[in-house]
Amino acid sequence: MNNTHQPLARLRAALGRKQLIAIAVVLLLGGAGAAAILRMGAGAPADAGHAEAGGHDDDEHHGEVQGHKPHAEGEGHGADEGHEETGEVRLSAEQIKAAGIVIETAGPATVRSTLTLPGEIAFNEDRTAHVVPRVGGVVEAVPVALGQQVTRGQLLAVISSPTVSDQRAELQAAQKRLQLARTTHEREQQLFEQRISPQQDVQQAEQAWREAEIAVANARQKLQALGASPESSALNRFELRAPFNGVIVEKHIALGEQVRDDAKVFTVSDLRSVWAQISVPARDLTQVRIGERVTIRASAFDQSVTGQVAYVGALIGEQTRTAQARVVLENPGNAWRPGLFVNVEVAAGEAAAAVAVLADAVQSVDGKSVVFVRTANGFAPVPVELGRSDGKRVEVTSGLRAGRPYAAAGSFVIKSEAGKASASHAH
Repeated sequence: MNNTHQPLARLRAALGRKQLIAIAVVLLLGGAGAAAILRMGAGAPADAGHAEAGGHDDDEHHGEVQGHKPHAEGEGHGADEGHEETGEVRLSAEQIKAAGIVIETAGPATVRSTLTLPGEIAFNEDRTAHVVPRVGGVVEAVPVALGQQVTRGQLLAVISSPTVSDQRAELQAAQKRLQLARTTHEREQQLFEQRISPQQDVQQAEQAWREAEIAVANARQKLQALGASPESSALNRFELRAPFNGVIVEKHIALGEQVRDDAKVFTVSDLRSVWAQISVPARDLTQVRIGERVTIRASAFDQSVTGQVAYVGALIGEQTRTAQARVVLENPGNAWRPGLFVNVEVAAGEAAAAVAVLADAVQSVDGKSVVFVRTANGFAPVPVELGRSDGKRVEVTSGLRAGRPYAAAGSFVIKSEAGKASASHAH
């Protein structure tokens, strides 16, 4: 035991404490390095495979980005197309035909610029009568109603009038005097021929006869001026009749009512013809001329009609600073009713548009004007900027190039289908 530990004792004595610590550290580092080398040798094949796999992924990713298949010539997005496939509506040829979609080609056209002015439909004053009785009296009968169609000479009302009674009595008295004067003249003529009476008596009788004729004619004309017939079953009966064919548009008379001679009791208008009154600002008077053809569109419903300017006022209103112009419209179906607001379009000039489409082709999607262009599978909406329009064609200032086929008619069907598709994707 003592012999075994003697060499160690002598070694510890020979080496200092610091040297022993340094030797222990070197041994530990050597063991750690050997372990690391062994691990590297065992994991090299796996790491190399991983590196190879990683490089392959990078190559594939690079191929997707850099090797993105470009559009063939003529298939790229043009300046007017943008991303047309966005929101594309797929429709087959059979579906397009069944929906009544008409395809046209965008191209140059002549667009007539228009000036739009406000207007209102009014009665044709040349075919409107404000009927007044012209005699005072009490209403005995009113056989017509408001809105009724009447014909010329049709009875509108019966009034009991003392004025008419006096005029008829005067006419009857004048007729009696005329009859007496005629008889007297005939007798005096016979007596003169028999040389019983002098010629002077014949002349006086003839003068009385002529004066009686004048009195009868005067009494008849007074009744005619009142609108009363000379003959009637009652002296005081006054019949108010329609002046022409038309419609009773106003009625201010009732049974038993006392009416004055200047009261407007009926308004009769022939609505087969009406006026379109146009308010023309002073700056636009040079473009509104008599004989100019205009288009009148109703603001309350989808209807339009063309006509000619028949009158342009010479005065400008002090308050409105506008002049009045007038268009006479034929109104066989009574569609243009007085009081209806309208827009009047006046041609202001012509201009050549490089690209134009039919007005019905333009739709509004998300607050933007779009045209549905033809694609291989259907139609795609293309946002466009619009210019001048004449109601039939509209100029496209940007967003669509000439030669592109588009949905000219039935584009609202495509818009509806696009809306359905958007709604289904939202759900």
